[in-house]
Amino acid sequence: MKNFFIAIVTFAFLLSCTSESTKKETLNTKKVNDFAIIIHGGAGTILKKNMSDEKEAAYKAKLEEAITVGHTILKNGGTSQEAVVKTIQVMEESPLFNAGKGAVFTHEETNELDASFMDGKTLNAGAVAGVTNVKSPIELAVKIMTDSDHVMLSGKGASVFAKEKGLEIVDPSYFFTDRRFESLKRIKNKNKTELDHDDKKAAFYDADIKNAKFGTVGCVALDKNGNIAAGTSTGGMTNKRWGRIGDAPIIGSGTYANNLTCGVSSTGWGEYFIRSQVAYDISAQMEYQQKSLKEATSNVIQDKLTKLGGTGGVVALDKNGNMSFEFNTAGMYRASMDEKGNLVVKIYKE
Repeated sequence: MKNFFIAIVTFAFLLSCTSESTKKETLNTKKVNDFAIIIHGGAGTILKKNMSDEKEAAYKAKLEEAITVGHTILKNGGTSQEAVVKTIQVMEESPLFNAGKGAVFTHEETNELDASFMDGKTLNAGAVAGVTNVKSPIELAVKIMTDSDHVMLSGKGASVFAKEKGLEIVDPSYFFTDRRFESLKRIKNKNKTELDHDDKKAAFYDADIKNAKFGTVGCVALDKNGNIAAGTSTGGMTNKRWGRIGDAPIIGSGTYANNLTCGVSSTGWGEYFIRSQVAYDISAQMEYQQKSLKEATSNVIQDKLTKLGGTGGVVALDKNGNMSFEFNTAGMYRASMDEKGNLVVKIYKE
C-alpha cells in the first residue's frame, strides 16, 4: 500500500511538471501576428513636464512615419531585413534622434557613428563602429554582413569599405546640429564626462546632461515568412573620448535576432548592456528556460540590469509576433504595429 501511495504521488508530481512545461510551451508557440514591427528612439529621463507640445508632436510624428515605412514593406510581403533598414534610415535622417543626422558629439567635437544588424534565420550579422562620413550606418552594417567575411569593421577601414561598396559618403559636417553641439558645450562647461555621474543634482536640472549617455534608434521586424531581423544605430555617448564604443554595434548586447526565439534592439547605458549581454540574454532565457518574451525582457531589464546599476531599455519581438517594450528609465521613445495595422506610439512611462 505504501509503495502504491508513493507511486501515485510521483505520478502526480510528474504530471504537474509536464503540465507546467506544456503551459510554457504553449505560451511560446501561440501565433498572435503573422508579421509585426517594433521600434525605439532612445530611453532616458524623458518627462512630460520637460517636453513642449510641439516637441512631443514632432517625436510622435517621426516615430509613426518610421514604423509605417517598415510596416508597409512587411504588409506587401517584403523582408524583415528591408523593413528594419528602411525604418531605421527614417530615424537616422532625422535630427530628433541620436543616430545619423542627429548624432551627438564626442569630446573632440566630432560625430562617431555605430550600428549593427542581425538576421534571425541565418544568425549572420554585421556591425560598424566609429565611422564619421557614412550617411547610413545601418546600411553599412548590413553591407558588412552580406559583402564581407567579417562581422564588425571600424573607423577609417569601415569608411573605405563603404566607399568601395558604393554607399553614400558625406562630409562630416552633414552630422552637425546646433542642438547636439550646444549639449556638448554645456557638459564641457560643467566639467562633466559621461562616466562622472555622481553629481546627480547638477545633472537633474539639465535633461541633455542627464540623458547624455542615452539615445539610440532601433527596430525589430517579423515578416510573413517567419523571419526576424533586428537593427540598432547610434551616435553613442555625448562627450565620449578615446574611441569609446558602446553596446549598439555589439551583437548580443545592442542587437540580437534568432528565429527560434526573438529579436531585440537595446538602448541605454552601453557599458552595462555589454557586461550583461542584454539582447542575447533575453533570447537565451526564452530558448533554455522556456520563458515568454515578457518574462524574459522583464527579468533582464527590471531585475538583472537594474541590480547591476544599468539603465535603459529594449524593444523585442518574438517568433509568434508578441511584442515587448521594457525599460527602467522615466521614458522611451517607442512604437509598434501589428499585422492589423494597430499603431501604438508612446514616450513616457505609463
